[in-house]
Amino acid sequence: MTDPLLRTAIAAALLPAPALLAAFRQQMAVDYKRDRHDPVTEHDRRAEAAIRALIFHEVPDSTFMGEEGGTTGTGRVQWFVDPIDGTSNFAAGIAFWCTSVGAVVDDTVVAAAIHDPVSGAIFSASSAGAWLNDQPLAPANAAAEPHATLITGYPVARDFALDGRDAALDRFGRLVETVATVRRPGSAALSIAHVAAGWADAALGFSVNPWDVAAASLILRQAGGRYLPLSLGKCAADAPAHRHPGYIALRRGADYPKVVGIAEEISVGRSQRMNRIFKTEGLRA
Repeated sequence: MTDPLLRTAIAAALLPAPALLAAFRQQMAVDYKRDRHDPVTEHDRRAEAAIRALIFHEVPDSTFMGEEGGTTGTGRVQWFVDPIDGTSNFAAGIAFWCTSVGAVVDDTVVAAAIHDPVSGAIFSASSAGAWLNDQPLAPANAAAEPHATLITGYPVARDFALDGRDAALDRFGRLVETVATVRRPGSAALSIAHVAAGWADAALGFSVNPWDVAAASLILRQAGGRYLPLSLGKCAADAPAHRHPGYIALRRGADYPKVVGIAEEISVGRSQRMNRIFKTEGLRA
């Protein structure tokens, strides 16, 4: 492997695995950030600190952007790191969580690694391609939309608050009726990696951060899939894809107009809601 950023991304994603596996399914203290759906543990913080130290040692010209500790440094290479994507699963003992590391240069994701310590799978990508455990990642084409497996966490309580409970449940119902199977395993990065590998056909997300999706978006695209960002009224339409708070992830060959249409409907509704809020605040000012 000749790409130094890819080497560093893989090393960083692998680094905390022994400690995280030792803590998994053991007693641990859990704190909460935004609400009870957004937990954090001491293991998240320790893993992020270890990854940050490794990255600055290997690539001094870096800016580190972690979920737990915020931004450190002012270097040209931006690193978006989620030490445990799927903390709720990790804390509960559910084996669907990962470490995600993405390197961005000039707003473009250039190297990515996602490690699933429980299964041992390491997904990676660069401009040269995408790999699963050092083997090229090139799944067969997706099933037709009525036979598809869809991963999405929608809706959660936040979606009820933003979209209205009846509208959110109606959209979820239409998704259930459109595809063969809907799953909600609880890690955006690992869900998108599963789509890239062809283990699921599509994934939707409506409340993500760059450290959740930067690495996964590159892995998916380099595996022949499509990553479609959704602004949800929170960013400019032309912002880098990994900066958008929503996404549609489609496996190689997936043509799912109904799934895409429902996701875009959610995004348009959120955008209209944000516009109404801005206008109201402007009138009050």
